[in-house]
Amino acid sequence: MRLQFIGILTITLASVVPAFAQDRETKVRNDRAKFETSPDWIYNDLPKGIATAKETDKPLLVVFRCIPCEACAQLDEQVVERDPGIRGLLDQFVCVRIVHANGMDLSQFQFDYDQSWAAFLMNADMTIYGRYGTRSHQTESDNDVSLEGFGKALSGALALHTRFSEVKDKLAAKRGPNSTVQAPEDFPSLKGKYGSKLNYEGKVVQSCIHCHQVGEALRAVSRSRNQPIPEKVLYPYPNPKILGLILDPKAKAKVSQVVAGSSGAKDGFLTGDEIVELEGQPILSIADVQWVLHHAGPTARLKAKVSRAGKTVDLPVTLAEGWRQQEDISWRATSWALRRMALGGLRLESMPDEARRDAKIPEGQLALRVKHVGQYGEHAAAKNAGFQKDDILVAVENQTVPLTESALMAQLLHGHKSGEAIPVTVLRGGKRIDLKLPQQQ
Repeated sequence: MRLQFIGILTITLASVVPAFAQDRETKVRNDRAKFETSPDWIYNDLPKGIATAKETDKPLLVVFRCIPCEACAQLDEQVVERDPGIRGLLDQFVCVRIVHANGMDLSQFQFDYDQSWAAFLMNADMTIYGRYGTRSHQTESDNDVSLEGFGKALSGALALHTRFSEVKDKLAAKRGPNSTVQAPEDFPSLKGKYGSKLNYEGKVVQSCIHCHQVGEALRAVSRSRNQPIPEKVLYPYPNPKILGLILDPKAKAKVSQVVAGSSGAKDGFLTGDEIVELEGQPILSIADVQWVLHHAGPTARLKAKVSRAGKTVDLPVTLAEGWRQQEDISWRATSWALRRMALGGLRLESMPDEARRDAKIPEGQLALRVKHVGQYGEHAAAKNAGFQKDDILVAVENQTVPLTESALMAQLLHGHKSGEAIPVTVLRGGKRIDLKLPQQQ
């Protein structure tokens, strides 16, 4: 088993200007200088953390952080500086801080690679108590994570740790299936470009495999074989809000709202319910719920135990056909690669009703405005095919069914191969123009 662990550095690579790149270099090096010798954190050294946890019989907390990313920066600061609200809890863990994905054991450590801050709570034998870290927006995080919610996950992990022999079998499913690729640097799209460690003697940022690159590499495997990208890879770690269950970021997995008419409402969930088990797995956070959903099938009826007014209630979680497709993937860092593959570098936005009326596009018809046209390399494929900023896509393959950018990307990636050219009709200055949208690896 490889014991090197992951961090998250979702950083744009070669296209950044030198001054910005240097600023990122400074941030990464300053983080190392500040915490490498900290008595509270073991820095970039998971094997040492495991050994310490075994010696002390403490559970492990491993935090992964994209240092330059602003999303979750406040939570990261509160945790790494040991906010008084969680200091006593952190003292009961062996705390490890990792800031790179190089050398990650892809069989042992699986999570949503679009995170900018994530944590694993685990036993020294590598059994996972739970995951913490959820993201559903490119920059905002208040609806997904909080210090209070993290503290509750820590408390839950400590409780499981005291009952480890009793609950170990239930925790087995928190580890995923073995990966066919051992570490990120072994993916075909990354092989030969990165080593298993960071290069602090040179340009450290350029030597780092960023976690979003792992997600991109997973998708590139299917695309390079001219196969449809599997839905589980295209829609990873679905948020329970697509089922109509809005969970409170300040709790473990407490329902703060049930959307009327949703599948969650039909399954009997009520505001105030706390999901304590899902498919037999103890739940410590929203991320734990997402883990179970990630591994669910195209249709399913999962089993949930919820705490309601001091009583335990059994409820179903119904996953109807097409349930994953309700997820929005356009916010993800990995969507940049998806736009290259499916949209030729276009960035699209749904038109508001007033703008639709001004363009004389009927209600209930496709209307996606081109917000940005890529200018360089493979991201300029749409530009080279004749697409322009402010074009309005009104038909794709002669279909006018309204779609979001996320849904259109998924439709093209799931149904078409690299090398194809998709017929698209756009409105430009009130005139209809027929173009071909190239599909790429």
